[in-house]
Amino acid sequence: MKAYLFVDFGSTNTKVTLVDIEEEIIVATARAYTTVETDVMDGYRNAMKMLEDKVGTDYDIVQKIACSSAAGGLKIVALGLVPELTSEAAKRAALGAGAKIVGTYSHNINKSEAKEIIESNADMILLAGGTDGGNSECIIHNARMLRDFGVRVPVVVAGNKSCIDDIEDIFRDRVEYYIAENVMPKLNQLNVESSRETIRSIFMENITKAKGMTHVKEVISDIVMPTPAAVLKAAEVLSRGTEDEDGLGDLVVIDIGGATTDVHSIAEGAPSKPSVFIRGLEEPYAKRTVEGDLGMRYSIPSVVEVAGKRMLRSYLGSEYEYDVVEEVEKRHNSPGFISTNDRDMNFDYAIAKVCSRISMLRHAGEVEQVYSPTGPMYQQTGKDLMDLPAVIGTGGILAYTEHPEEILKASTFTMEEPQSLKPRNPQFYLDADYILSSMGLLAMIDEDMAVRVMKKYIKKVGNHSEMEE
Repeated sequence: MKAYLFVDFGSTNTKVTLVDIEEEIIVATARAYTTVETDVMDGYRNAMKMLEDKVGTDYDIVQKIACSSAAGGLKIVALGLVPELTSEAAKRAALGAGAKIVGTYSHNINKSEAKEIIESNADMILLAGGTDGGNSECIIHNARMLRDFGVRVPVVVAGNKSCIDDIEDIFRDRVEYYIAENVMPKLNQLNVESSRETIRSIFMENITKAKGMTHVKEVISDIVMPTPAAVLKAAEVLSRGTEDEDGLGDLVVIDIGGATTDVHSIAEGAPSKPSVFIRGLEEPYAKRTVEGDLGMRYSIPSVVEVAGKRMLRSYLGSEYEYDVVEEVEKRHNSPGFISTNDRDMNFDYAIAKVCSRISMLRHAGEVEQVYSPTGPMYQQTGKDLMDLPAVIGTGGILAYTEHPEEILKASTFTMEEPQSLKPRNPQFYLDADYILSSMGLLAMIDEDMAVRVMKKYIKKVGNHSEMEE
C-alpha cells in the first residue's frame, strides 16, 4: 500500500494520520504527548509506535509532511498606523497565516513600546502602515525604532509601497527583513495573501531551529505551515471544492481547545438584507479569529468570568450542584484532567457552550440601526453569517460528547443577541477524527483527494431546524 503520512506537532499532542493513496481512506490515526521540551521526535516516535500497533508496517510512505504549533506556535507582533485600519489589517493577515498575536501596536511607537517588542517572545514582526501613496512617516519611524533597539527576529514589511526604498536603507545589513505587498493598499481594502505567504515561507525556514525541533528534518520532508493555517487551508478547500469535486459552500469551523477557541469562516459575509451598508475594514474571505480567553482548561478561569453567573447557570442546568470555583481550579490546575462521570461531563459541556457562543459572537459581524436624511438605515460591521449553511466542530470536547450538535447550537443566533449576525439555521458537522489539519496538508499535494476524503469523514450531526421543532 502506498500512503501519505501527515504529522501535526500540536501544542499538547503530536498526531499522525496515515492515508491510503489508492483507496483514498484514512488507514489510521494516532497521537502521543508532544515532547517539545526535549525533542519532538520522541513524541513522534511514540505516536508512530501506536500507529504501527494498529496497522503494522506493511505500507510504503510516499510523502511525509507536517504542520506545527509546538513550542508555543508562531508568535507575531503586528504594527500599523491606525488601530482600526492598518493595525487591524496586519493583525488579520497574521492570524490568517496561523499565527498567535502577542502584541498589536499603532501610530509612532515610543521607546518603551520598542523595548517591549524587542523583549517579547515574538518569532516575527509584521510591519504595516499607510495606504499606498499615503502616510509614510509612521512606518519609517517604526522601522528606525526596531533597528535602533536591535530587533533580532525577521520583520515582514507590508505597508505603504512608497516607503520600501527608505525602509530597505534603514534595515540593510542590520535587520533580517522581507518585503510583501501592502496589507491595505487602499482605504478599507484588505490584501493579506502576500503577507500570509511570506510569513509561511519564513516559518518553514525557521521552525526547525526552535527548541526541540532540530532533528525533525531527519525524518520529515517539510514542516509546511503552522497548524492553524493547515486547518484554514482545509476549510477553504472543503468550502470551494475543485474543478472536479463540489465543495460545501460557505462554512465555519469552530475549534474548541484547552487554551483557545479558534473560529475559521470561509464566506464573503455580504449583507443578507436590503438597505444595509457596510462600515469599517473589508473582511477577509477566509477569516480566522483566536479567543485566548476561551478554552476548556488553561483558559477556564476567564471563560467563567466572560460568561457571568447567569449564562453559566443556564448551561449547567439544575441536575447537579457545583462549587464553580472548585470545578474551575480542578481543571485549570490539571490541564490533563479528563471527565469520567456525568457530573464532570455536564460541567465541561457548559464551558464548551460558553466557548462556542462567545467565540462566534466575536467572530460574526453585527448590525445596528442608524438614521440618515432619507430615514432609518442599517449599518453592518463584520461578516453577515446569518444564512451560512454549515458549521463544523472540531476539538476534544466535541469529539467525545454524545451530542456535539448541542455545543455547536450555542454558536447560533438567538434573540438574546439581536444585533449579532451569527448563523441562524446551519447544518452541523463533526470532525470526530481530528483530520482537518492533516487534510490541509493533503490539500497541498492533491486538493481533489482532500475534498473527497473530508466529505467521507466529516459527518453531519443533528440538525438545527429539527432541534427547533
